[in-house]
Amino acid sequence: MQTESLRKVLSGCRSRRAGALGVSLALLLSAGPVSSQSPSPSPAAAPTEQAQVPTSYANVHKGSSSGQVILVLVPRGTVMSILGRRGEWVQVQLSPELRKTGMVMRWYENETSGWMHDSTVKITKIKQP
Repeated sequence: MQTESLRKVLSGCRSRRAGALGVSLALLLSAGPVSSQSPSPSPAAAPTEQAQVPTSYANVHKGSSSGQVILVLVPRGTVMSILGRRGEWVQVQLSPELRKTGMVMRWYENETSGWMHDSTVKITKIKQP
């Protein structure tokens, strides 16, 4: 069914420029929906690493760059599960307790994860039973 839709788009293109546009459109349509949010971890995949804050406080950002808004400052000794990685950034799981123990910079609502630069945490493997 998707192939038939792509053929219709491509057959409707008459000029070279329209053909290139049609091919680009067809490729985008066949790729499926695009999301601007960070990928959510698979619920079946258990975290294998954890991050511990070795300094007095460390920033947890909404996205994987220092330009992203800071959600919370996490105090020394806090341990969080690592859900994913993007370059030098690690995605950590946020717990409800962080609202009480951390310095909330922006009252985050439904965020269950945030991003920390790997230089601000000590990463260790979680020992599996």
